[in-house]
This record gives sequence, structure tokens and C-alpha cells, in this order.
Amino acid sequence: MDSDLSPSTQIWWSNGFFFISVHLATLIGLFWLPPTAVPYSTLVLAYAMWQLAEFGITIGYHRLWSHSAFRAKTGVRVVLAALGSAGFQGSIKWWCLRHRLHHRFTDDPVHDPYAATRGLLYSHMGWIFYKPTYTRLKFIDREDLDRDPIVRLQHKFYIPIALFFGFVLPTLIGSLWKDPVGGFLYGGLVARLAVWHCTFLVNSLAHFHGLQPFSDEDTSRGNILLAVLTSGEGNHNFHHAFPHDYRSSPWIAWDPSSAVILLLHRLGLVNGLRQARIADLNEALAYMSHKSLYGEPPKDDEDDRNVGKTSNDKGCQYWTIDKARLFVKEQPGRCIVLLDGWAVDVTAYLGEHPGGASLLRKYALGTDTSDHQWREASWAFDGGLNNHSRAARRRVKEMRVARIKDEETE
Repeated sequence: MDSDLSPSTQIWWSNGFFFISVHLATLIGLFWLPPTAVPYSTLVLAYAMWQLAEFGITIGYHRLWSHSAFRAKTGVRVVLAALGSAGFQGSIKWWCLRHRLHHRFTDDPVHDPYAATRGLLYSHMGWIFYKPTYTRLKFIDREDLDRDPIVRLQHKFYIPIALFFGFVLPTLIGSLWKDPVGGFLYGGLVARLAVWHCTFLVNSLAHFHGLQPFSDEDTSRGNILLAVLTSGEGNHNFHHAFPHDYRSSPWIAWDPSSAVILLLHRLGLVNGLRQARIADLNEALAYMSHKSLYGEPPKDDEDDRNVGKTSNDKGCQYWTIDKARLFVKEQPGRCIVLLDGWAVDVTAYLGEHPGGASLLRKYALGTDTSDHQWREASWAFDGGLNNHSRAARRRVKEMRVARIKDEETE
């Protein structure tokens, strides 16, 4: 392994000091001012600040900004940005880039920021104590984040915004019933620890214990305890299989985050809710059911895992590179990529691609016939940039339009 790709071993002293200090201050505060010594309103405040900040993470940071699972009006985005700041998990931009990196390189001990393969403790909070050296962050799409003025503003002023909503605001609210200290301790410190450790469970517990009804290609799992503690992020296995779905599960499940999204949708404040295709859901369930019953994948799975490499291309069209260029020229805006000997039309998939539309455009065929270099996307697709899932490979098969052949074999 190249040394420049090795996980960082440099201690992040400032981050670690703040993390430990909040824990110590909370323990001292609870010993000095136990729950029985504060008004009931303060305890309600603590729960409210915990849940609101968690919604800021699950609905805002995660489903809205990281995965573009829906679109939201400006007012909703401002509120979610403020609530997410109170979670003290970094700015939207930083959180989303790191999370996208996690999805791109899930379980990779080098490139997954909180890889479960490095142990339960590391994936839960150990990664917090090391300065990040994400050498592949340059491959993660960030154009949507850079274009968003709310994301830019929150990133620029993240620390004062986080301090206000995380600590100052609960102190001010506690003052309404003459308990500012309790408001700071329970609405600030205690709520922060609850948000931290509950959301961190998605990195740790969700990759160690639970069911895998949709995929076993990575360590992601789902369980009811996780759903209760994370405002609905319970079926993490479903999420990794279909990350652009605004829900955490296609079934009836404990998911208050998606319930809030649905409510906002009915109020006309959010739109563009995205869901996994029924055909993909059914195929994934059938695949895992077959594997559970017989201990091996279905026989046709080999073809799915070797998209474009099989000889089953009867009735398909054959194009030369020049003919492919002519196709693009005659239909401006089409995005055609070359993948394992196939011309694949990914135009309709640009908005769904987890790696961003710009990455697909980077490998797209141009119309300049004097340039015979077409960046073959197979390296990127087959592990160079991402280990694509079975669902992604099956989707690629649907988008193939022609076999590419050499000019001399025409």
C-alpha cells in the first residue's frame, strides 16, 4: 500500500480535546445538578434540543444535502442548516463530503473515513481523534454544495452558528423559567452527547449488528434499536443499497425523519421526493432470499457482476467510435460513456448518480472527430473510483445502446 494513501496517525488534538471536554463537563454537571434537581421543563428542553439537532442531521445533512433525496424551499433549508449546526458535527459541506466518501469506499480501511473494518470503537468515535488525510476526496462531487448559498454561508460561519444554536440558545430558553444553568447543561451539553453518540451509531452499530435483507456487498445492517435512537435511520442496509431514497425503509417502519419530510411535502415546502424503483427493490429482495435459502447467488448473478463482459449481446447494435460521436452530435446533451466495450447512455441517470453528474460528464464522449481518445470508464466503474453495487450494474445493462467495435472490423 502506498504510504500517501495510509490512514492518518496524526492526533487531532483540538478536535479530541473538545470532544473529551464536553464529556467531562457533562459528567461533572450531572453530578452537581442531577435530573431530579432541575425543573421538568428543562428535561423537556434537553429532549427537544436532542431531537431537533438530530433532525437537522438526518433530514438536512444526510438525506437532503448528502444524497439529494428531495428538494426543499429556502426557509426549510435555513432551518435544517441551523438545526444541523447544533449537532456539532461540522459544517454541511464537510459532513456531506465525508459521508459521500464513506458511500463511495464503504468498508475500505484507508478511504472510508469511519470504516467498520477498523473496529467498532474506531467507526463509532475513534476516527474523531485523527487528522483526516482523505486522498480521494478530490473524486467526490461537490459542485452542488459549492453552488448552494446556504451551505457556503453556514460553512463560513459554522463555529459561531454552532455555538449559538448548540449552547447559547438552550441557555436563553432555560432562562424563561429561571434555569439558565440547567438549560446550558441539559439543553446544551447533555443534548450534544445524545446527538453525537446516537448518530455515530449509524457508523458503528449499523455496520456490526442487524439484518441484511437488501444486500450483503458491504457491512451495512439494520435494526430497530438504531431506528429509535437515530430518528429513523434504522434500515441502514436499505440505505446503502438505495442511498437516494428519502426513506430509510420501503416498509412501514419507525422513521420520524421521513414522516417530517412527507409532512413538509404536503405543505408544499419540499418536493422531488426520490424513491428506489420497485423493480430494483424486488430484485434485491429476491437475490438475498435466494442466497439465504441456497447459500449461493442465483446463476444469472455472474452476468450482472460482469456487465458488458458477457457474450449475451444478440440483437444489439454495433457502433464504431465515429458513429457514436455522430449520435452525440445529432442529439446534443446526450451523455454517452464507454464501459467494457459498450456505449452506455447515462443521460437520464445524471441527476441520480451518487458520484455526481460532473463525473459522468468527465468520461462522456465528445463530438470532435479529430480527437480519437475517449476516456474508457471501465477502470472507474470496476473499482478505480468505486466498487459499484449489483443494483448499479443492473442499471447499466438497461442503459446500454450499442456494442463498440473497431473501425477495421466494420
